[in-house]
Amino acid sequence: MTTEPLLLAGAPGSPYTRKMLAVLRYRRIAYHFMLPDQEAASGLPQPKVKLLPTFYLPDETGAIQPVTDSTPIIDRLEREHAGRSVRPADPVIGFLDQLIDDYGDEWLTKAMFHYRWVYQADIDKAAATLPCWRGFCVPDEALEAAGRMFSERQIGRLGFVGSNPVTGPIIEASYERFLAAFEDHLRHLPYLFGQRPAAADFALYGQLTQLAGFDPTPMALTLRTAPRVHAWTGMMEDLSGLEPTDADWITAETIPDTLIALLSEIGRVYPPVMLANAKALMSGADKVEAVVDGQPWTQAPFPYQAKCLKWLREAREALPDAARAKVDGILAPTGCGALFA
Repeated sequence: MTTEPLLLAGAPGSPYTRKMLAVLRYRRIAYHFMLPDQEAASGLPQPKVKLLPTFYLPDETGAIQPVTDSTPIIDRLEREHAGRSVRPADPVIGFLDQLIDDYGDEWLTKAMFHYRWVYQADIDKAAATLPCWRGFCVPDEALEAAGRMFSERQIGRLGFVGSNPVTGPIIEASYERFLAAFEDHLRHLPYLFGQRPAAADFALYGQLTQLAGFDPTPMALTLRTAPRVHAWTGMMEDLSGLEPTDADWITAETIPDTLIALLSEIGRVYPPVMLANAKALMSGADKVEAVVDGQPWTQAPFPYQAKCLKWLREAREALPDAARAKVDGILAPTGCGALFA
């Protein structure tokens, strides 16, 4: 463990950057944050695949290495920094946290990407604003060219996240149901698992910084239908003043119906795509084909999400027998159990 501030680079338009900055603030872990132009001038080593945020952490030899995967970084911070944990100690609640964390990172991001790069008002705002976060002291023509190039590249990637004219309505309907379920949950509890935030809260928050707080179309929808969710997103940005206790977590015996409803939305859409993606990768297929809500779903295979499914299955297998049986019982009516069949 080092007492030096952690070094990371990212941008405000990156949901995973916002997720990790909020985790660091809540956990009161000191950090130095660089914007992309500052990182470019730093001379630091670069990851093989450029993703945001990038943390610069020592490896086993002490050499600084770029690290980009938010959830494993959260788990590393849990090992290296004591107190104010975002992982519930109860194995049942802890597993549900892992599941919803994965949903936020790997499914809710589909809605974020879809709304940003399908609707013209959202495209225009993103194209005008996102390049500024990489350095705005440049001529107008350079910013416009950067915005045009960036938006064209991102629009071209819609198929990789599964957004197309057929799946678009599925993604939007799922986001609307998520908002309704989470709004209902927030009527009773301030966080997913009680009176303190877990990693899954920060995963949802990261995507909502864009969906509820930046992109015009989903932001208007969120304000209109889920004002608590919109307010919650602003509150989550800095929870350094919260003083959590172990008693603040719910238990496996006190799981509210509102959390079951949210899990049911996850089970409705997430397992079919995750399972079809794993199948496509195993068979060498060049296309993922699934049925979601009775509608066809197609996208390019995504190897990282096959790893996510593998990690979730390993986490379930690692549970004590009694906890695993309890998890299976909770998930059975939600549809999420299909991930582990």
